[in-house]
Amino acid sequence: MMTMKEMLHHVDHTQLKAYATWEDIEKLCREAVEYETASVCIPPCYISRVKEAFKDSLKICTVVGFPLGYSVTEAKVAETRQAVADGADEIDMVVNISDVKNKDFDKVEKEIAALKEAADGHVLKVIIETCYLTEDEKIAMCRAVTNAKADFIKTSTGFGTGGATLEDVRLFKENIGPDVKIKAAGGIRSVEDMEAFLDAGVSRLGTSSAIELVKGKEARGY
Repeated sequence: MMTMKEMLHHVDHTQLKAYATWEDIEKLCREAVEYETASVCIPPCYISRVKEAFKDSLKICTVVGFPLGYSVTEAKVAETRQAVADGADEIDMVVNISDVKNKDFDKVEKEIAALKEAADGHVLKVIIETCYLTEDEKIAMCRAVTNAKADFIKTSTGFGTGGATLEDVRLFKENIGPDVKIKAAGGIRSVEDMEAFLDAGVSRLGTSSAIELVKGKEARGY
C-alpha cells in the first residue's frame, strides 16, 4: 500500500477556476513544492509568472482547448507552442468532442498528433471527457490517443457533467497501447478514491483537494 506521500507524487495539484487569483496560484505552488506533487496544473495565463517565481522547483502543467474542446486545431497548436515557450512542462489538451460525436475519429487523431508535435517533446495528456461519450466512442479515443503517440489519456476536465470512474479506467487499460498512461480527474473527493484509482493502474490524479484530503486524514491519526 502506498504512503500518503507516495500518493501525492502522482497528483497534478490543480487550480483551474475562471476566477483564480495569483494568491490562489501561489498557494497551490507552495503546497506542491512542500508535498512534492507531480505538477501544478494551472491556467495558461499564469505559466510565466509561476516559472519566474518558482524556477525549476516544480513541474508546470497547463490546459489547451479547455474546457470545451471545440477550438480549431490551429488555435490549439498556437496555445500549445505558447505554453511551452512560457515554461510549461506538460500539456493537457481537450479533444474536439463534436468531432468525436460525429465519429470523425481520424480528424481527432490528426489533431492530437499536431499538438504532440507542437509540444516539442513535452508531456501531452489528452482529455476525452468521458461523461459525454459512449463506450464505443471511448474505445475509439483510446485508439486515437495511442496512434497519435500522446503520453496520457485523461478522463475528464472536471467541468463536465461527470468525472473519473473506475469503469472508465478499466476500459482504458483494455484499449490503450503499452506506452500510454492514464490520468483520472474530476470527482476525486477522498483519500480512498485516490487509492482506488492508483490501485486500478492510474499514473496521475488531477484534483484540487488531494493535499487537504491527506492533511485531514493525517490529522485524524491515520
